[in-house]
Amino acid sequence: MDFLFIADPLESFKFKKDSTLAMMRAAQELGHRLWFCQSRNILWKDDLVVADCQALVVKPSSTSWFELGAMESRSLKSFSAVLMRTDPPFDIEYLNTTWLLSAAVRQGAKVFNNPAAVRDHSEKLSITEFPELIPPTLVTRELSAVEAFHQTHRDIVIKPLDGMGGMGVFRVGSDGLNLASIVETLGENGARTLMVQRFLPEIAQGDKRVLLIGGEVVPFSLARIPQGSEIRGNLAAGGKGVAMPLTDAEKKIAERLAPILNQRGLFLVGLDLIGGYLTEINVTSPTCFVEITEQSGFDVPQFFLKALEKALS
Repeated sequence: MDFLFIADPLESFKFKKDSTLAMMRAAQELGHRLWFCQSRNILWKDDLVVADCQALVVKPSSTSWFELGAMESRSLKSFSAVLMRTDPPFDIEYLNTTWLLSAAVRQGAKVFNNPAAVRDHSEKLSITEFPELIPPTLVTRELSAVEAFHQTHRDIVIKPLDGMGGMGVFRVGSDGLNLASIVETLGENGARTLMVQRFLPEIAQGDKRVLLIGGEVVPFSLARIPQGSEIRGNLAAGGKGVAMPLTDAEKKIAERLAPILNQRGLFLVGLDLIGGYLTEINVTSPTCFVEITEQSGFDVPQFFLKALEKALS
């Protein structure tokens, strides 16, 4: 099969732990042909959605791990699968790419995750569909609403809706120190919507990333544990990643959501769980494949490729 990966520049990949690279390796090992382009290389041309793309060969060396062929222009429907792996932020250009990918789907392309489903699922706001699974949560642009929420819960976390990797996450304790300043700065004086949640002390045991693939649950999570005085467990914010088997509570949540999200076209999903609460549903480019595989022995990239082959068959 021919797989097109739409991703960030290959030079930016972290060779030892990049999940997209792990997918590429697994696909190549199974005999599939790899192709690469960036989202800027997706075009509408001659009544088709096409990619200006290059054949890709993954090599074992960390210093020169990829080899690219000559640039070719191919319709997206000519590939066996198109994998959208561009990292957030989900800005206007990301949105434009999903619209082009939706046009490609109408022409017969098989895109993972389905671009319409990605557009419909805000990685922060989508948790509100499952209120019984989430911590006390407020979504607002109003400082007065945040102040009232803080009066009720005393210890809260404030974050922007379009953040990634723990960016812009603030904790405000019972003293309320700098609450107004944080809300005004993050919310740009009421211009941007914020999410506010009760602080979960269980973050000390890790922000658990649970992977859903093709409607199935990967049996190990990656607990991203904050270090030092940091409250964020995100690996990008310095958190320590520790793979561990799913608890019964985590497995119950994951098994409930997996078939629902897969039916909507969300083939690969990364749930974020803290203390048994659902805090995010990541659908753009979920990661942690390599860390879980290396620490648990469960081969996530192979599991992903087998599920992809099954979906395509």
